[in-house]
Amino acid sequence: MLKKNNKSSTKKSGGRYAIIASRYNGRYVNSMLRAAKAELAAVGAESIEVVRVPGAYEIPVVVGALARREEKPLSAIICLGVIMRGATTHAQHIGDAVTLTLADAQLRYGVPIIHEVLLFENKEQAEVRCMDRDFNRGNEAAQTAIEMARVMKGL
Repeated sequence: MLKKNNKSSTKKSGGRYAIIASRYNGRYVNSMLRAAKAELAAVGAESIEVVRVPGAYEIPVVVGALARREEKPLSAIICLGVIMRGATTHAQHIGDAVTLTLADAQLRYGVPIIHEVLLFENKEQAEVRCMDRDFNRGNEAAQTAIEMARVMKGL
């Protein structure tokens, strides 16, 4: 069941965030990116670094590079991408590889990594989850990043 986005938090949280966004399927990813940046800005993020990569498969290597940086550690990393299922199993393989690698990186580096690399069956699914204000997963990703930054800071 598709869940509506929560209202933006009015609590100022600060924090340093990175967003890695794929250029492939840019119409959808760009909409998620705008929503994520707006949400982070609304809570007073100290910094928002955006890194663009060619496609979803390239996201994990940038996650590793950012998470390993010792100067200016990040509060959370948001990963945005859209994969459209086609006639072959290629999309599923990419989605699986990205998912497993992001989960591993989160544990390895101790930095929350928010996974919004979405695999869709069709453009209609992408329209609702990426373009609709009420369901934009970029907004949800930013809210999750903010909450995880608070959790990690409290540990």
